[in-house]
Amino acid sequence: MTVLRAIALVTILVLSSVIGLGASGLASAAPVRPATAPAVTGNISGPSVMAYHGAATIFINGTGGPAIAPNGTRIGNLSWYAKLSASNLTGISLSPSSYNFTGTGPSTAALTVGNITEQLSITIDITSRYQSQNASTNRTLLVNIVQPYVWAFELVATSSVTVLPFNLTILLDGGAVGTLKIPTITSGSSYNASFSYPTVGLSSGWHTFSASLANEHGLVRFSNGTTSLSASFYVPGSPPSYTLWYVAGAVAFFGAIFIFLTRVAARRRNPSKK
Repeated sequence: MTVLRAIALVTILVLSSVIGLGASGLASAAPVRPATAPAVTGNISGPSVMAYHGAATIFINGTGGPAIAPNGTRIGNLSWYAKLSASNLTGISLSPSSYNFTGTGPSTAALTVGNITEQLSITIDITSRYQSQNASTNRTLLVNIVQPYVWAFELVATSSVTVLPFNLTILLDGGAVGTLKIPTITSGSSYNASFSYPTVGLSSGWHTFSASLANEHGLVRFSNGTTSLSASFYVPGSPPSYTLWYVAGAVAFFGAIFIFLTRVAARRRNPSKK
């Protein structure tokens, strides 16, 4: 009897081990998400100001939710969808407008805008799916579309050799605000350059664009024959507000009428004696 009990006990232990190994094998073949997956997170980045007919790259990141395993492995689908909102969407586009995240880097989209001064809102909906589970979040980027300040000038290759491409730094009131990529200029020819500066506003008064060709060692000059150039422009201030004066004038006017009517009424109540 003792021998039979021992055999039965060994058999139970062996079967338990086999069942346990089988269960673990199934679990590794089909991972199961925990009941509470990490929250979906993400962000969208890009320029806050763009000039008329401008183009820019928008960067979109997303992670978390049911599609991402606890160890960071993607086991489901992680995607984004964009919605554009503005008073007038003429000339505005985002390509692509939806996409599935791939790899570990951010997703990118090309944004182009029209020639209407307005604020554009780009809302990105990030969705994470795995089997019957899904979660989402959204992020918004605001872009101000403005009419830019434009500075145009001509460059001339004065040497007997071809001038290779170079970068020209543009200054505004002494501070660098951008870089122009000047292409190859063949000997004796010229190039019409144009710098566009988008901004939500400059203070009233005079402002100056400037640039220098000193680093080009005399190979190229501005059309006036110099190696430095500047251009000033005036930004008018906000129109004066006459609201206070209008209110004060109205008060004085009605006050005068009130005093006049009061005196007339008093005279009628107290007629002069003859």
